[in-house]
Amino acid sequence: MSMIDPPRAAVPDAVGKCRSAGIKVIMVTGDHPITARAIAKGVGIISEGNETVEDIAARLGVPVSKVNPRDAKACVVHGSDLRDMTPAQIDEILFYHTEIVFARTSPQQKLIIVEGCQRQGQIVAVTGDGVNDSPALKKADIGVAMGIAGSDVSKQAADMILLDDNFASIVTGVEEGRLIFDNLKKSIAYTLTSNIPEISPFLVFILADIPLPLGTITILCIDLGTDLVPAISLAYEQAESDIMKRQPRDPKHDKLVNDRLISMAYGQIGMIQASAGFFTYFVIMAENGFWPSRLLGLRKEWDSKSVNDLEDSYGQENHHLTFGLFFETTLAAFLSYCPGLDKGLRMYPLHFTWWIVPMPFSLAIFVYDEVRKYQIRRSPGGWVERETYY
Repeated sequence: MSMIDPPRAAVPDAVGKCRSAGIKVIMVTGDHPITARAIAKGVGIISEGNETVEDIAARLGVPVSKVNPRDAKACVVHGSDLRDMTPAQIDEILFYHTEIVFARTSPQQKLIIVEGCQRQGQIVAVTGDGVNDSPALKKADIGVAMGIAGSDVSKQAADMILLDDNFASIVTGVEEGRLIFDNLKKSIAYTLTSNIPEISPFLVFILADIPLPLGTITILCIDLGTDLVPAISLAYEQAESDIMKRQPRDPKHDKLVNDRLISMAYGQIGMIQASAGFFTYFVIMAENGFWPSRLLGLRKEWDSKSVNDLEDSYGQENHHLTFGLFFETTLAAFLSYCPGLDKGLRMYPLHFTWWIVPMPFSLAIFVYDEVRKYQIRRSPGGWVERETYY
């Protein structure tokens, strides 16, 4: 008679996704090493073709002691051996072996393994369902307890409870977490990009004494009106095709807002948008008889009481994103052309040709970003990705 408790069918695929995402899956169990190795090979924790020290010794016909442990990509460590190891030896196992199984481990040893991974600067997630898993669950950066089979003690020690007791759900959670993080970055980048074209008119207004290109009320309309819906719609973006093929981000350097995002939003796309705004501003002023050479110092003249009068004559698949872009364009047109709002918002109805003037800059932003993404795809890990992929 024989008995088997087979792993869930989705586990091998989930382990493969973890490996492609740069997540190292380590099996820590109280089972016998032979049982643990068989299960690990069945679910892909030990890949086909990767040998342990015992496998190499059997293939070469030599004692296990004659095999260099670093020659084996996989290893199965017995709890009795782990008990006699120093922290340095444990660190060596964790560092040099890509596929690891710990068998016949005690609760204290599970805790030691978690601490060893954390000493190497890793973010450690631990899954468990029993009371003996509680110390490791508590020590881990993310403790995940089983919601169905898990004990009350393990649930209290964990940070998260897995309702379906399925390892594949953890991988789905990782993917969703990466998607949320990506979309937050996109939304923040979109929001920050408009800061340069909003701030630069005030700087030029102060430094060069030209008439104010962009009023305070208009900026509020942009930030609270036209920019709001597109920024929210970016939260509904679908996952990038390589989202589970990237290496985990470095929490110390790859933060939500990093230097690359600031560089893209302020130093690159933001500057192109500001250039588009100033170019359109100078074209419109020139059409009304105010050439750039005449604009310098004109603010002081316009700010005098004799002319400071409002009555004077101086003059993708993401459908949520598609809606947001349509909404902001419609709102901008409404604020510009609605009778009565022009005086309150200090705006002026745009002629048709004025809509065309900044379009080359929009095309420049599109071409620039597509070329940037093409270079990232063509040379992964290259200079363009390191400096601009946020």
